[in-house]
Amino acid sequence: MLYLMLKAGISGVLIAAASTLAKRYPGFGALIASLPLVSVLGMIWLWGEKPDAENMAAHAGATFWYVLPSLPMFLLIPALLRHGLNFWLALALGCALTVALYTLMTWIGPRFGLSL
Repeated sequence: MLYLMLKAGISGVLIAAASTLAKRYPGFGALIASLPLVSVLGMIWLWGEKPDAENMAAHAGATFWYVLPSLPMFLLIPALLRHGLNFWLALALGCALTVALYTLMTWIGPRFGLSL
């Protein structure tokens, strides 16, 4: 239980730092948020719990392929906001697009030999 609380605490501090920095320095906050900290921490936690090179390689490879369908969200949300859409609606539409693209990736990936 202590290990779970430590993981959650470290992860939460990184997210809080990114959002706090973004208030004053949007570009720097975006840089921190764009770093694959969640992925790196996830790999560290996974390795600590299951130090298996093949499992880690599969995880890292699948993470790459799942990052790709998430990228259009970061183009759609600012475009919608700049056209006057409410933040919550823009965020919801961006998330919906990402879910749709994740679904597509999950369906189409194995047809191209990707293990997801």
